[in-house]
Amino acid sequence: MIADQIYRMVLSGALVRTMKQPGQFLHVKCGDGIDPLLRRPISICDVDLAEETVTLIYRAEGRGTKLLSQKAAGEQVDILGPLGEGFPIAERKSGEKALLIGGGVGVPPLYYLAKELAKRGVEIYAVLGFGTASQVFLAEEFARLGETRLTTMDGSKGTKGLVTDLLDQGYANGWNVLYSCGPLPMLKAIQERYGESGREAYLSIEQRMGCGVGACLACVVKPHPDHCAKSYFKICSDGPVFPLREVILCLKG
Repeated sequence: MIADQIYRMVLSGALVRTMKQPGQFLHVKCGDGIDPLLRRPISICDVDLAEETVTLIYRAEGRGTKLLSQKAAGEQVDILGPLGEGFPIAERKSGEKALLIGGGVGVPPLYYLAKELAKRGVEIYAVLGFGTASQVFLAEEFARLGETRLTTMDGSKGTKGLVTDLLDQGYANGWNVLYSCGPLPMLKAIQERYGESGREAYLSIEQRMGCGVGACLACVVKPHPDHCAKSYFKICSDGPVFPLREVILCLKG
């Protein structure tokens, strides 16, 4: 455990050699039998290709992830992946500025992204949002890669409020590209802020999944008709990363 209900798991194996694109995820079998039946999608947080290790960081709040948090060193974990389309970075150039915005368990996939961008000479600016100080993780690791600001809802660490409060203050406003992952209300707020700006931005959408490979249609999102002719996107196979203007994000309730 590295924070309140937050766990880090490091897995090793030859499959790691295929995990070269930040933003993809692994479909993890949490138990040994058929209960729980469904796998859990967990973002790839970090990869060491030389050592053949992959790091996952997740919140243990349901039956599956709580079982996963009880795994001991040396045990085997059944993995399907890497899956999905990750963050596009091939066009990034040295000297560009990238703004990374993460909320809660949306923070981990941005870390592997930040490392790969830094290798290309891209300047990293990160905003990491959490509920309270006990839930903060990866702050020091991000700070080693670039300027990093924290927000907490109760003000116990960093700036009090939402990640958008820092954006309101003009933080890193001169960015060339934005990448974000986190809760839907946060992504929706970012989309509303920059949707008409024409600036390059990408959102990684968190969603419950069934199969994880695009067969069951349990994780669909509506495309924006002005930017895509499809009837729907499958988050697991078409995403989880989408250009900011390609999807319509709807808040329930």
